[in-house]
Amino acid sequence: MIITKREVEWLLDIQECMDAVAYAFKLHAEGKALQPKILGLHVPHGGFHIKAGAMDLGRPYFVAKANANFPDNMKNNGLPTIQGVIIVCDAANGKLLALMDSIAITVIRTGAATGIAAKYLARKDAKVATICGCGNQGRVSLKAMMTVRPIERVYAYDIDQTQKNKFTKELTEALNVQVIPVDDLGLAVRQSDICVTCTTSKKPFLNKEDVKPGTFIAAVGADSEDKQELQTTLLASCKLVVDILEQSATIGELHHALEYGVVTRDHVHAELGEIIAGSKTGRTSDDEVIVFDSTGTALQDVASAAIVYEKAIGAGIGMSVNLANG
Repeated sequence: MIITKREVEWLLDIQECMDAVAYAFKLHAEGKALQPKILGLHVPHGGFHIKAGAMDLGRPYFVAKANANFPDNMKNNGLPTIQGVIIVCDAANGKLLALMDSIAITVIRTGAATGIAAKYLARKDAKVATICGCGNQGRVSLKAMMTVRPIERVYAYDIDQTQKNKFTKELTEALNVQVIPVDDLGLAVRQSDICVTCTTSKKPFLNKEDVKPGTFIAAVGADSEDKQELQTTLLASCKLVVDILEQSATIGELHHALEYGVVTRDHVHAELGEIIAGSKTGRTSDDEVIVFDSTGTALQDVASAAIVYEKAIGAGIGMSVNLANG
């Protein structure tokens, strides 16, 4: 079955995705899911990565995602920054079940993880958020957070003024929330309870001095060893929660803090799945600064792709082909 981006977007609801991703994290924390694997390859103007995982979700699934990430695509040739494909297999016998566009799943499942993390790690009265990076990831992240926290005001920051203004107009109307475009990121964050960084930056831009006590930060952009959004001093001073420890230590914000020697792995308070499962605590005071190092895992892809595949079967959506005999 071949499932397009538009079909994925129609089939994958953010709340349903959040529930599925939370369950996947919980299974991993309980030792009921295989450790996901990742392979990265850099080329002159971008990079490729493959993330693979397997999980029993009532049916055993294997999912592998091959994504290309070329940050300058939009201004150079009009192509998306991220392009790729997801393959879904029956993990019991290896049968290829589906090929589906990866862009929508990547964006939605990443936003879902941000929403889940906000549920456990942001203050319950968090009402003001800063979104740094006003692309599709910023949009979905805000939608996910608004399902778990009473967000009333949003500061929108992006180095692309057109993107920022478009985000402001669209989200104000779509979510009925006050969205304010800003040029001073530090000033915005100092007034916020939540900050989401979802950029392609290779240089840190969010400083410890910009973060007030009690802030929750979802650091989403660092998903390869050359990307970084947070100063290592900020990471060293916070309560740090990761999606998958090994992955964060290799390609996440944690990777840079380890490399500069400002923390050890013992600085990590928990994996998000451990907090969901109840084996570790989440927020314990209103003054804690908590960072979620979200590198994006194959567990999220498995959970999301399984929903899309099963709903596509039920709705008769997608194009069936036989690759072996076609």
